[in-house]
Amino acid sequence: MPLANARAICPDLHVFDADEQADRRTLNGIADWCDRFTPLVALDPPYGLFLDISGCAHLFDGEAAMLETICRALVERGFVVSAAIAGTPVCARTLTRYRPGCIVAAGKERAAVWALPVFTLGADDAITRGLRRAGLKTIGDVASRERHEITARFGGAFTTLLEQALGQGDAPISPRKLLPDYVVERRFADPVATDGVIAVALSGLAQTLVTAMERHGKGARLLDASFFRTDGAVRTITVETGQPVTKVEVIERLFRERLDALADPLDPGFGFDLIRLSASRTDVVVAAQRDLDAHVQGNDELSALIDRIAARVGGHRIVVHLPQDTHVPERATLVVSAQHHLAAAALAIWPARAETEPPLRPLRLFARPEPIEVPFAEIPDKPPVRFKWRRVFHTVVRAEGPERIAMEWWHSQSGVPTRDYFRVEDEAGLRFWLYREGMYGESVDGQKVQPNWFLHGLFA
Repeated sequence: MPLANARAICPDLHVFDADEQADRRTLNGIADWCDRFTPLVALDPPYGLFLDISGCAHLFDGEAAMLETICRALVERGFVVSAAIAGTPVCARTLTRYRPGCIVAAGKERAAVWALPVFTLGADDAITRGLRRAGLKTIGDVASRERHEITARFGGAFTTLLEQALGQGDAPISPRKLLPDYVVERRFADPVATDGVIAVALSGLAQTLVTAMERHGKGARLLDASFFRTDGAVRTITVETGQPVTKVEVIERLFRERLDALADPLDPGFGFDLIRLSASRTDVVVAAQRDLDAHVQGNDELSALIDRIAARVGGHRIVVHLPQDTHVPERATLVVSAQHHLAAAALAIWPARAETEPPLRPLRLFARPEPIEVPFAEIPDKPPVRFKWRRVFHTVVRAEGPERIAMEWWHSQSGVPTRDYFRVEDEAGLRFWLYREGMYGESVDGQKVQPNWFLHGLFA
């Protein structure tokens, strides 16, 4: 109703500005908490959730007990909640608006919603008003009319919504999270809060998870440990591995490293009443010869070391470089995660050079070339005699070049200037890798343009 009407009814009414972002965060927090009941939880913005409890209700003593448990827990946390169970999401949502707490058996959706007002369908306000003006005040009144009449007047989307509410059609929900490949969990009658008990629980879950994966010849690549607190907060810890993990002790060590390195330590509060361990991504385990091939064993040890370091500092911080088939210096190498590309890095072939030849590329290559100042015009195809870099002048005493590198024109829509690279040494013995962007004599709009100079790297 309008605010003025509400204040006329209740003069002491307190008004607060809506905070949609806070509402969205709260709804996501409730959805995380609902993961303890089913892994298939979907958002129904702005204030609703869909829970697919197929095959889960018996774990909570039936649908009625499960519904009561969810509603009671949310009410204790200060929320006003209405919930219902039905064979289709739309039917359940419709019942929550007029008959909360209702449980409809499969095939009984039509009878359950027949007498409900049309506003419970959640259709657009214009459609609801149009139905009332036409004398259609209940869902049964609308359902009794021919489908082509309803579609012609209110559109096909409303007809589909009506059919789903009546149980004549269904649309799957879109869960917030993908269903993991393997899930094991442990519930506690009394909440646990000590590190020792939590470690023992994780170890037991890891053993059960590994046993389940071994039956299908698989190993875990991505593991998630979720800790559900009694006050509704949920904390998820994730570890990733480079190779499929099939050993309990490896899983324990990775989670121990991850928990020890948390900037925000795991706070049990009043305790955890549920701990869940899931393998979100798994791979088939390929048997390899360990006794005769020392190289394979060395790779396994290196991969295990990388996994431990990644669990502590993050996998994105451990990288390897792969060669690229290009002449452009900044694109010559590709930086990738070491966990996922360790084998490719071991097989990579880099350009070879003789031991007596000096390095053609600098040891330190800048991420972005830095401009330098050349105080006066230089002779074509020659390096500058003197240049200024980072407010310091350098006098060139030795130089080698040019090495002309044409840019990859097919990667750019505009014309990219050609680069002429020079290896130079100043009077202090410092060696630089300079390049001139463009060539002398080039003109733009009929006027000659002075090429720009850049410093791209430093030699040892």
